Amino acid sequence: MRLIENKKLGMVYTVEETISTGMELFGFEVKSIRMKLGSLDGARIIIRGGEAFLVGAFIPPYQAANTTPSYDPYRTRKLLVTKKEIFRLAAVEQEKRLTLIPISLYLNNNLIKCSLGLCKKKQAGDKRENIKKDIARRELRNSD
Repeated sequence: MRLIENKKLGMVYTVEETISTGMELFGFEVKSIRMKLGSLDGARIIIRGGEAFLVGAFIPPYQAANTTPSYDPYRTRKLLVTKKEIFRLAAVEQEKRLTLIPISLYLNNNLIKCSLGLCKKKQAGDKRENIKKDIARRELRNSD
């Protein structure tokens, strides 16, 4: 069950490959995600020192009054990925000039997982084609 989605992803990027990972979260962040609070718009994945991190994701505290004042909702969160997978992703990212973008946060066996995508940025023509397809789908749906 998807809890939080990156809504602007399909408009800007095409997804080449997807990977599922775990995340290091605080308890109040888990509660917040389960309530479907937060946003992945503008978030990205960086690989540094053999580790992967989620940067720029907004996850507010579940109860703002009960969290520490120093809590940053945009903090960098570590992703739980094997070393082998990290090195493969870094190599593919460099070789094919792709970007790692979070697609969604979802529940899997009561654990919160992050779905990552190796994405390629769309050209202006591709975006126009997507808009035309969306308009055609809407017209078909409304004509019934």
